[in-house]
Parts: sequence; structure tokens; C-alpha cells
Amino acid sequence: MRRVAIVVFPGSNCDADTLDAARAAGADAYFVWHKAGDLCQADVVILPGGFSYGDYLRSGAIARFSPVLAAVTTHARAGGPVLGICNGFQILCEAGLLPGALMRNARLRFLSRPVRVLVEATDTPFTHLYSFAEELVLPVAHGDGRFVADERTTAELEAEGRVVWRYVGENPNGSTRNIAGVCNAGRNVVGIMPHPERRNAPALGGTDGARVFLSMEAAHATQHAGGVRAGGGHHTGV
Repeated sequence: MRRVAIVVFPGSNCDADTLDAARAAGADAYFVWHKAGDLCQADVVILPGGFSYGDYLRSGAIARFSPVLAAVTTHARAGGPVLGICNGFQILCEAGLLPGALMRNARLRFLSRPVRVLVEATDTPFTHLYSFAEELVLPVAHGDGRFVADERTTAELEAEGRVVWRYVGENPNGSTRNIAGVCNAGRNVVGIMPHPERRNAPALGGTDGARVFLSMEAAHATQHAGGVRAGGGHHTGV
């Protein structure tokens, strides 16, 4: 059983769903408040979706300076798995733990609906139970989800196989090369815009997102992601 820290910022709104999904996969998941100085011996860190600090300035721009990010950065640079979902992806880019940036959607509209993505990297801590080129249906919910990077960075991501998920069928937000998720050079830090925690049980319309959490808790890979319900999980230090 891996210890999974779910970092909570003012304005996070997917923290409870993410905690539930991690526990459903068999993890010992718990909340860590953004003012915390350490991660309570976490094996894995997840930055969930939401609107940290109201998305003032830019999405993730203020959260990047939260005290807990020092511990997250140390964890990541030591090779520890880190996952950023939606707003968490934005924070990781603002903190320099992932390349590129997330900008306003191409049509300047907030999107909240299912999208289709292809799995393009299966050698990360969060995707190794998927098959290469497997197509998933997952929901997005963002206004600043358009991934952008300069040509050199984009070429490096492609050449090194660091595009983790890619939109297929349509590009909902205008992301460069249809990119929906990327990883760092060490492949331990992953950022994705779609929400796997919102599609990890039959009651949520499907289980396409379940293996993100089962991958990090590989010892429980045979357990059905919808078979365990989380309980408790109150924010500590609020």
C-alpha cells in the first residue's frame, strides 16, 4: 500500500474525488494542506483539479508559491511520482516541474464534457497499466487548458516520447499538436488536463480513468477500481 498525498489549495474542488479514486485503487491516501512543510512521508503526490487561489493572475501562478511546493519539488527531483490533474498540471508548469504552459482555450470558453484521448506513453508511474495507442473517454473541465510550448520544447517532447495523452477526433481547446498530457525528462512527473478521477467507476459512466490510480498502486492492479469506497479524509491544518 503506497502513501499518496493529495495536496489541497484554497479553491481546490476535485480533492475529495481524487482521494476517493486513490483509495479505491488501494492506496493509503490523505490530504496535505498547501501550507504544510512536508508531505508526511508520501510515496506519491497528486495535485488535484480546481481553481487554486481563484485562478488569479494565471491558473496555478499563485499556488506555485505555496509552502508545500518546496516539498513537492524535492520529492519530484528525487524521482518521486507526481501527478498534476487539470489545475495541478497548470501548477506543475508554473513551478517549472513540467515544460510549457496552459493558456486560455482557443475559443475563450470554459469546457466541461467528455473528450477522447490516446495513450501515447505507458512508461510513467500513472500509465503503465494502459496499452500504447489505447483510446480513452474522459471528462475535461477547464478554461485554461490549451497546452503551448515553443518549437524546440515541442520537438523535444515528441522526440523523447514525453507526450503522455493526446486528444483524438477533435482538439477541444487548441492545444499544440493535440497534447492533453506530458511528462518530465525523468518520466516521474506527469501532468494531464482530463480528469481520470471523474471516470473511474461504472456509476461515473465508465472506468477509463481507473488505471491512472491503479498504476501507481500496482500491487492492487487486479482490484476493481469501483469496488472500494473512500471514507473520512478531512482536510488537516485548515
